[in-house]
Amino acid sequence: MDKITRVGVDLAKRAYQVHAVDRAERPVLARPMSPQRFEQWAATLPTGCVVAMESCSGAHHLARRLRLMGLDARLIAAHFITSFRVQGASGKNDANDAAAICEAASRTRTRCVTVKTPEQQGWQGIHRLREGYKEERTACINRIRGLLAEFGLVFPQSPDALRRVLSDVLEDASNELPGVMRLGLQRSQAHWRVLDDEIAWCDQQVKLHVRQDRAATRAAQLHGVGELTASALVAAVGDMSQFKSARQFGAWLGLVPSQNSSGGKHRLGRITKRGDDYLRTLLIQGAKSALLAAPKRSDRISQWLQQLRERVGWQKALVALANKNARILWAVLTREIDFDPEHVPPIPQCKLPMLKAPLPV
Repeated sequence: MDKITRVGVDLAKRAYQVHAVDRAERPVLARPMSPQRFEQWAATLPTGCVVAMESCSGAHHLARRLRLMGLDARLIAAHFITSFRVQGASGKNDANDAAAICEAASRTRTRCVTVKTPEQQGWQGIHRLREGYKEERTACINRIRGLLAEFGLVFPQSPDALRRVLSDVLEDASNELPGVMRLGLQRSQAHWRVLDDEIAWCDQQVKLHVRQDRAATRAAQLHGVGELTASALVAAVGDMSQFKSARQFGAWLGLVPSQNSSGGKHRLGRITKRGDDYLRTLLIQGAKSALLAAPKRSDRISQWLQQLRERVGWQKALVALANKNARILWAVLTREIDFDPEHVPPIPQCKLPMLKAPLPV
């Protein structure tokens, strides 16, 4: 066991595939283990041994347990591991994946995912529950609307419009709805109300999170960043200092243009859309409200946003504001300062005009 210096683990529900190497990069162990057997085996590893895993379901929990044992647990995104599988796409299996994870962990340029705390995962769970309830509510509304259309009852697409007339339609005896269908739609209507209550409860918890967390309170001060976005940001990122710069944080969110450059010619395309889809969507949706309210404000960012909209159009201005808000969030949270819409950044020393030395007399 003292010879093992790095371990790659491919996680699954009932079996973990383990691949361990020594200092000379020679395989020492390659076999599957049950989760309980793996934890017992990991306890015998030397202190500081690197144990790498894919960032997947249960990986953060296992990484926290391994760190309590004194091991260097690392999480790697799945798309960084694929290129290290020497067998290619046709040779994918648990053993090859574990070997690829072990190989990826040996590269200093491989970026690892920060291990989340239980509190972060808890708040992320609230956001995922809310998104699930929202999708389920949309499906319920569409189901009710489709069933009513079968009997010639068509209403405007707004959920509020359907909510106002649904009770009267179910009680109206002049339409063709049979009795069993009325009972079924009444149950769907009750399910709709339950989903509304669940979403409202999640919103209350998000508001409580923003009030209790100082970082979330600072994030919610930005134009286009509401309580939902601020709570999701703190839950997903945690320590913002893990990013070296605001530009790196914007790139992690996928808000920077993709590149296809070669030979000194720079070709920029659409945004990369990498990183957290939910967080990126919230930033862009919040930018819409900020862009609509920009003509009513007189601060520097709102003036810049109006000029940008006139120059490049609505959609590009939205993405630009989302990227700008991401960079401001990095600066606000890493420096632990409040947001100032009138802030003027200092001019870098490299861009200051050079003073000419006086001529000798």
